[in-house]
Amino acid sequence: MPDTSTPVPATAPVPAAPPLRRELGLLPATALNMIDMVGIGPFVTLPLVMGFMGPYFLLAWAVGAALALIDGLIWSELGAAYPEAGGSYRFLKLAYGEQKWGRLMSFLYVWQTLVQAPLVVASGAIGFAQYFGYLVPLNDTWQPKLVSGTVVLLLIALLYRRITDIGRLGVLLWVGVLGLMGWLIVGGLTHSTHAVAWLPAGGVGALPGVLLSAAMGQATVKTIYSYLGYYNVCHLGGEIREPERVIPRSIFLSILGIMALYLLLNWSVGTVIPWQEASQSKFIVSTFVERIYGPTAAKAATALVLWVAFASLFAVLLGYSRIPYAAAADGEFLPVFARTHPTKQFPHVSLLLLGGVGFVFSLLFRLGEVISAILAMRILVQFVGQAIGLMLLRRRRGTAGLPFRMPLYPLPVVVAVVVWLWVFVSIKDGAVLYQNPVTHTQLVLPFQLAALLMMALGTGVFLLWSRRQGRWPFAPSQEKRTSC
Repeated sequence: MPDTSTPVPATAPVPAAPPLRRELGLLPATALNMIDMVGIGPFVTLPLVMGFMGPYFLLAWAVGAALALIDGLIWSELGAAYPEAGGSYRFLKLAYGEQKWGRLMSFLYVWQTLVQAPLVVASGAIGFAQYFGYLVPLNDTWQPKLVSGTVVLLLIALLYRRITDIGRLGVLLWVGVLGLMGWLIVGGLTHSTHAVAWLPAGGVGALPGVLLSAAMGQATVKTIYSYLGYYNVCHLGGEIREPERVIPRSIFLSILGIMALYLLLNWSVGTVIPWQEASQSKFIVSTFVERIYGPTAAKAATALVLWVAFASLFAVLLGYSRIPYAAAADGEFLPVFARTHPTKQFPHVSLLLLGGVGFVFSLLFRLGEVISAILAMRILVQFVGQAIGLMLLRRRRGTAGLPFRMPLYPLPVVVAVVVWLWVFVSIKDGAVLYQNPVTHTQLVLPFQLAALLMMALGTGVFLLWSRRQGRWPFAPSQEKRTSC
């Protein structure tokens, strides 16, 4: 019989939940990555990038792809070595130490996920409503909010099922993504009217100046947003078959595939519509197709854009719903998030909460500077923190057991950290806290500062929570000696 006199620890372990099933192979994993990456991003950011870069807009898309490939090396090494649900949550915890600083870093990541994940969902839903306005004219008040809110609710309903069915549905949505991009690219190839510059007017010698310009920094903020999602497979690490092989392959296949599609798409649009005109378009894809095939075809293309946007949100909410689940299953977050559906075995509580908050955000916010806000929130803890964490893991555990090892280490890590910090500094947008209706002066909170404040608030919550549980840095002296 068990010894009932044994004292209950300060933090009771969370009851073990049924394990997630490893049922996703290379095709559905790559498909989910790619539909996550495309979304509404390139269709809303394409005119913005042209506005920043002028005739050299293709360079910004190439820079965004280069950053994704370098960062993809970090994700591939970590994802193949530690293929579990949660992605960055798991990586940060292992890298910085599971008992001390790793608890703080992983907590901050989950803390930010509860805000940034719904913001990502809301941004896609708001962009969906914007393009939907091309098909059905909407007023400027409640009708766009009705559309975006309905999209989020439909997403939750479709994701409320087991992972095998989701993998098949992801492949079906992926076919729609490839179909739309292929149609747009072929249209540009067969109807081009003028050339697009691949290099600055001064040739290769002028390239460094363009790459280091403020315009390139702002344009890269927009292009990298459109590439984000190449790591979605790491969030689903606990549901991937042969993860040591599938995860790295799906990451690089998705980055290279989307890079080719984005460059060809931008080239196609730029050869049909001059960049000066395209940069002012609210529905650039609709305008592009209408210019080539007429208004009926433009409506069909707009419908496909909506399909792609919805498919991306499907993958986004799927991946993010696994992060609070992984933290809670570890006993590092609220236990309710560790619950899985009794028969379908997916983290339904996490899905419902993130989807519900995304629904609220879709009603409250406009697209505007949400792209910059999302990047500012992610860069320091997730991208920079994770890159440095990989170096810590290599120093502590070595490389003998790594299924995937990046080439030229540590150069890719150093480059990734420097470029991510450059992107962080390049963010120029901010949240308007107050606007004087008479003088039109504004009180603006830069998104970089908002991200730092969010980290500080999360640290405060972590300390209060740890003190209540009697865990590091408030652990009793005996626990401290035991953990040493």
